[in-house]
Amino acid sequence: MIAQLRTYTINKGMMESWMKVFQDEITPRVHEAGIGIQSAWVNDEGTQFIWIRTFDDAADLDRKEAVMYGSDWWNANVDRVRSHLAHREIKTIEPILPDRA
Repeated sequence: MIAQLRTYTINKGMMESWMKVFQDEITPRVHEAGIGIQSAWVNDEGTQFIWIRTFDDAADLDRKEAVMYGSDWWNANVDRVRSHLAHREIKTIEPILPDRA
């Protein structure tokens, strides 16, 4: 498994709106594309949104992102979604501990 650690700095005053868009619109579309969401957090200052998306491997990441970012919904809403973001940092990460399942 690999994952993406995604840290978004949210524009001032837009965290509440971002959370609604994330929960009501983005999460269902991400799941429809087959992308796992490990967890999501907001930092203490309420300025950053941090989440982890999971994939089987790099090829799976490429396939599923192509589905997500090629969708009609994404193309119709990308500007509105990204209008919440002042900055994005995306890092691909790999686990080092064994799965506890």
